[in-house]
This record gives sequence, structure tokens and C-alpha cells, in this order.
Amino acid sequence: MTRFTMAFLLLTVCIHGFAQSTIDNVLREIEKNNKSLQSEKQYWEAEKLSYRTGLNPENPKAEYDYMIGSPAGAGNQTDMSISQAFDFPTSYGKRRNVSKEQVQQAEYKFQVTRQEILLEAKLICLELVHRNKLSEQLSQRLQNASRLVEATNQKAAQGETNVLDLNKIKLLRLEIKNDLERNEMAVVNLKQKLTELNGNVITDMNVLTYPVLQTLPAFETLDSLIEANDPIIKVYQQDVNIGTEQVALSKSIKLPKLEAGYHYQAILGQRYQGFHVGTSIPLWENKNKVKAQQARLSYNEIQVQEHRIQHQSQNKRVYESHLHWQNTVSEYQELLTASNNEVLLTKSFEAGQISLIEYLMEVRYLYDAVERFLAAENELYNSVAVLYKFEL
Repeated sequence: MTRFTMAFLLLTVCIHGFAQSTIDNVLREIEKNNKSLQSEKQYWEAEKLSYRTGLNPENPKAEYDYMIGSPAGAGNQTDMSISQAFDFPTSYGKRRNVSKEQVQQAEYKFQVTRQEILLEAKLICLELVHRNKLSEQLSQRLQNASRLVEATNQKAAQGETNVLDLNKIKLLRLEIKNDLERNEMAVVNLKQKLTELNGNVITDMNVLTYPVLQTLPAFETLDSLIEANDPIIKVYQQDVNIGTEQVALSKSIKLPKLEAGYHYQAILGQRYQGFHVGTSIPLWENKNKVKAQQARLSYNEIQVQEHRIQHQSQNKRVYESHLHWQNTVSEYQELLTASNNEVLLTKSFEAGQISLIEYLMEVRYLYDAVERFLAAENELYNSVAVLYKFEL
């Protein structure tokens, strides 16, 4: 069994989610070390604390007045008061409901950023796997081309071929060598990107392999899974939940505010003390606040519907792209498994059974097909990574 055949048989062109792999290990390292995630987490923790402030009544107010009378016999006056202002009691529960929804939304927003960074890292890992496989192909091609140059050199020395044919073989080797060097530079750049995402902590990336793929469910099933678990959708839904609670809070704030306290007064040897109560008359301060919150709530509800439509359309495009690449990979697999004849081509050329032109045409066609297969394979895995981003 040839090396190509073994590689193709190991590829299962079906999708569901990624099994445990070295890519998962890299992603766990990045989640732990990525500086953007660390700062983002601290930011949202601070925001959560801010959402939990302002939920209690205002601070109590204490006042003390000592006034010297004039003329001298008027006596001195002492006033002292302690008061506490309250919103209408139901408003505190409404504020806590708004705070609860905001804290939950902050968690979803952090998850959105987290998944974006991990998806970026995963796509880089998949590209690195692709580049490593291509490097393996190019290294073997370079070995074959070098061996062919040596054989052609011997033929040229014996007068069995000409310098033009030798130069063509050398040109083929040079092209393969340049392709290999460019690909190795791309590998270095990809590793550097992963290192940056990992907080400049170097991790082992040399053993990355494509994860095992399972069966992809029907689009409707997968789309419902994405909608139920995608934090971006949950962020939009939280806007609606927060808006609903803010409408209720605005209605509660329109109710009268209350004030209670103790008042003490002393003048000319006489003392007065008692309770102080008061209330506000809600005429102008909160006018139109309920209408404004209701308008924002309607906007948020439309935003959720718009995002779901756009998101479903995007998922559909990626899903159909996946099906395309799945068929493409399968076709290349069948073709290359049956026509992997580079060794046979080389032997036929060395034996003089085919001309150099025929050899170059056939081998370049084979090389192009293999590279297209590797590119299609990478696109296939990329589509799965995007569809299953919500699982990161």
C-alpha cells in the first residue's frame, strides 16, 4: 500500500465535532496564557462589580445646626435631624433584576471574545497541520528530483541525453526547493502567531495533527444547536431581557419616593423632637422614561430577529461550503489513490520509456492534484471549526 493510499484511508470525511487532539492542548494553553483574554476577563469582572452598585437605598443624611440668637436675650437654637430617603420599595427588586441580567450578559460577552481568540488559534493550528503535510510532500519531491538529477547527470556523461534535458530536471528541482523554503517560512510564521496568542510562551507545535471527524448532522439540527449555545445570540437576547427589566424599573421609579427620619429642635430652654416623613410628587422628573425604555426594548427585539436571520444565513453558507469541500476531498481521494504513480513515472523516464516532456507534464499534474487535495482538506476542517465555534 502506497503512502498516499494510507493517508487517504485515514481521512474520514464526516463531521460533528473535534475529538481530543494535540490542537486541543494548544488551545487550552492559549486560553490560560493569552494576554487579551486575561485583560478581557479583568475588564468584565470590573463591569460586573459596577452592575452590582447602586442597588441599595441612598446614604442616610444627618444635619446639625447651632444658631446664636440676637439680641442677647433671644437665646440660642439647636436643630438636629437624621433622615433616610427611599425609592418606592418595589424599585429595589427591579434594580436587582436589571443587575442580574447585566452580569449574565457580561459573562456572555467575555465568552464571545474568548471563542473568537480560540477560533483564530484553531484555524492557525489547522493551517499549520496543512503546511506540515505540504512540507512532507515537498521534501519527498525534492529527494526524488535530486535522485533524478544524479541519474540524468550520469546519462549526460555517457552521451545518452543532452544538456537541455539535464537543465530541465535541474529547474524542476529548483522549483521544488523554492516551494519547500517558502512553505517552511510559512510554518515559522504560523508558529510565531501561535506563540504570540499563547502570551509568548513557547509550546510544542511539531506534533499537531488533524482531529478525527464524525458525522455532520442535518443543517436544521446543527443550526438549532448553534442558536441554543452561541454566546453571540445570548448577548442579543440579554439585551431584550435587560430592556424588559428596565421598562419595569422605569415604571417603578415613576412612583413616589419616600423619606423618613428623626428631627430634634431646642430653643429658649424648650425642646422639640419627633419623626420626620416625606414623599415626592412624581410630576416631571421621570417623564417619558418609560416610553424611552419601551422604544429601546422594541429596538433590541428587532436586533435579535435580525441577528438570527443573518447568523442562520452565515451558518448555511459555511454548511454548504463544507459539503462542497467534503465532495471535493472524496473525489481527490479516489483519484489520487488510483493514480499515485510518481515512482512509476520516474522509473519509466529513467528506463527511456517516456520522454522528458511527458514526464514533466505528468509529474506536474500529479503535484498540482496533491496540493489541491491538501488545500481542500484544510478548507474542510476550517468549515467544521467555524460551525462548531460555539463548542470552544
